[in-house]
Amino acid sequence: MNEHFVSDMGVMLGRSMRHVFRSVDTIITVCITPIAMMLLFVYVLGGAIQTDTDNYVNYLLPGILLIAIASGISYTAYRLFMDKQRGIIERFHSMPIARSAVLWGHVLTSLVSNFLSLAVIMIVALIMGFRSSAGILSWLAVIGILMLFTLALTWVAAIAGLTGKSVEGASAFSYPLIFLPFISSAFVPTDSMPKVVRAFADNQPVTSIVEAIRALLSGQPVGNEIWIALAWCVGIMLVAYYFAMRAYNRKAA
Repeated sequence: MNEHFVSDMGVMLGRSMRHVFRSVDTIITVCITPIAMMLLFVYVLGGAIQTDTDNYVNYLLPGILLIAIASGISYTAYRLFMDKQRGIIERFHSMPIARSAVLWGHVLTSLVSNFLSLAVIMIVALIMGFRSSAGILSWLAVIGILMLFTLALTWVAAIAGLTGKSVEGASAFSYPLIFLPFISSAFVPTDSMPKVVRAFADNQPVTSIVEAIRALLSGQPVGNEIWIALAWCVGIMLVAYYFAMRAYNRKAA
């Protein structure tokens, strides 16, 4: 590893973040859809949905945050694809910098930009009446799970960005990820679902992550859900990291 890896990665992070801030509509776009869905479900559909909470926004928020992350990482794939398409990655590789710093710059940019989007959504949720009895440790655990989930999906986005044949192909992978929370306990309890759908919903990663975050925010015992959620996040991240680095090293060869 290049001895200047950290400083090189910092430069790449700064470059990517400048692109984000020059296109603020990216963050706004990532926020608008989840916020619109939150408004729709709370004020239009929420009264007809039976949950174990007095305030539906408390039940809904974890799933909305995951949808925002799934939407946000598509821009990571887009930026990586454009760097690859324009030959910028090859140009950086011809310079005396750590080769993986270019990729890590995009990954860290995803973490920072998604954190900003989640912060905006949290503020809107508070205005809508979201309240939490969670302590500082529970909040730190929630932030850790969300960042780990973001990191896992970002490496999936990196695979799409490095292997995509077109802009549409590089970013289209995020659509199934955005749709996945709808077949989980994010919006309604899985008890109300048909048996086949419920079996899928109960055993897919989003449900365990949503349930862990919901329990932490409400100050309830988390149980095994947090370990299942962490296992999903770490497992996805490690597998995606392996294939993303393989794809990246082929481009760097």
